[in-house]
Amino acid sequence: MSSDSTRRTAQRLELHQTLASLNAHPHAAREGEAGVEAAKAKAEKAAERIAASGRQLAMDRIEQLLDPGSFIELDPFVTHAVSDFNMSSKKAYGDGVITGHGTVDGRTVFVFAQQAEVFGGSLGMAHARKICKIMDMATEVGAPVVGLNDSGGARIQEGVESLAGYAEIFKRNVLASGVVPQLSVILGPCAGGAVYSPALTDLVLMVEDTSYMFITGPDVIKTVTHEEVTKEELGGAGTHNEKSGVAHFRCASEAGALAMVRQLLAFLPSNNMDAPPAIAAADDPARPCTGLTDLVPEDPTKPYDIRTVVKEVADGGQFLEVQEHFAKNMVVGFVRLDGKPIGVVANQPLVLAGCLDINASVKAARFVRMCDAFNVPLLTLVDVPGFLPGTDQEYGGIIRHGAKLLYAYTEATVPKVTLVTRKAYGGAYDVMSSKHIRGDINLAYPTAEIAVMGAEGAVNIIFRRELAAAEDPEAKRKQLADEYRELFANPFKAAELGFIDRVIRPEDTRSEVIRSFAMLKNKRQENPRKKHGNIPL
Repeated sequence: MSSDSTRRTAQRLELHQTLASLNAHPHAAREGEAGVEAAKAKAEKAAERIAASGRQLAMDRIEQLLDPGSFIELDPFVTHAVSDFNMSSKKAYGDGVITGHGTVDGRTVFVFAQQAEVFGGSLGMAHARKICKIMDMATEVGAPVVGLNDSGGARIQEGVESLAGYAEIFKRNVLASGVVPQLSVILGPCAGGAVYSPALTDLVLMVEDTSYMFITGPDVIKTVTHEEVTKEELGGAGTHNEKSGVAHFRCASEAGALAMVRQLLAFLPSNNMDAPPAIAAADDPARPCTGLTDLVPEDPTKPYDIRTVVKEVADGGQFLEVQEHFAKNMVVGFVRLDGKPIGVVANQPLVLAGCLDINASVKAARFVRMCDAFNVPLLTLVDVPGFLPGTDQEYGGIIRHGAKLLYAYTEATVPKVTLVTRKAYGGAYDVMSSKHIRGDINLAYPTAEIAVMGAEGAVNIIFRRELAAAEDPEAKRKQLADEYRELFANPFKAAELGFIDRVIRPEDTRSEVIRSFAMLKNKRQENPRKKHGNIPL
């Protein structure tokens, strides 16, 4: 952080502290400059402490996020009304959070940024009311909300009022969900109630080494369970991106995180009534995908990187992957096709052979529902041998969690194009946006295999008696497996039944997919009227 930034923020804090002092004590101005100098020293010390931790101050963050000169601050002179614990002498204008609105690429965005340099960024009722005000405005005018979180949690001096303040924010997170995009950037420690609001938003970004999220910190855990764990191990960016799946992005710096927010907003509409923002495409929609001609191996046991397909199809080869480090057997993210935002869901043969497991199912289901909520069409790339077997998966509830993905795809009404690149076996075939759960256009490569299971497993079940009676069971098994493959190790049986609309050449993937989405652009589909469904949570 530059010395100018530190000085500017310190001056702002000094002004707020001085005004607060004058409001509380009308005769303070006659007491000389001692009070002003004390406030100035305190502000500068707080700013230096934040800078030393590798973090920026709230106003600097806002200025990096928004278009230059666009920010309009609201409620800069709000203060708390608490008198307990000598708090009446510890007022600061703004109460530890800066709120307002500005623009990102010319589109209105509401933002709040917590000030770790004021009360540790802790949340009291006045602090919460400021955040609630801009959330209400954002929902009413139809604009995204970006929260820059850097808070020690509830302000203990305010007791239940601080808890009430959190609950008021949570309520608005829920009511705004699916109405306007909500993005949370974790830029410092967030503990206790401070973590639930980000968890309720659409996308969560964390910064390596400086941001943490946990319900209870390492000291409490050591006292209660006698476990010793560091803040980074417990709730750092790596933990929540790789293990828990709470976060969607792990960024190397604050600047990188704020730039990522701008990228993400470019793929999302301002609200659920708008279309995602399209741009003029520089890439030829009919461009052949020469890199896909021989990508899928002839040997069905050999892996390949499904992201190669995604990037070959995407405008300019650009793919913004979401939750890259979590459940790597499933790939999700955003591309543009002919200038229009598209959400991608794809099995990854490089990891667990692309099997669906608990984490992959939940990851994909949540992404599908977010895209559907904000009118982002879905491209699904299928290469899945089935659900991952094992007691850990069964005991962990793979039935329930796998059903979430089935539910999400069936519920989604946005245009859905599906491409089977290789395997589509068993229930996993059904779940991955098949024709049977309202996939609109279902395509397949000639290498596609659509069946209940692989040839060897099927032969062992269907021809159990014949194999037991055969003079040479292995030779008989090979013969029967080859016959089964000839029947099912291609997409034409499914195409005969109308479950596959077209069998396409890999090099035609981009043009075929773009033409399919162009045909579906005016799609209208309604779900039955109801209060809400009962997704298997």
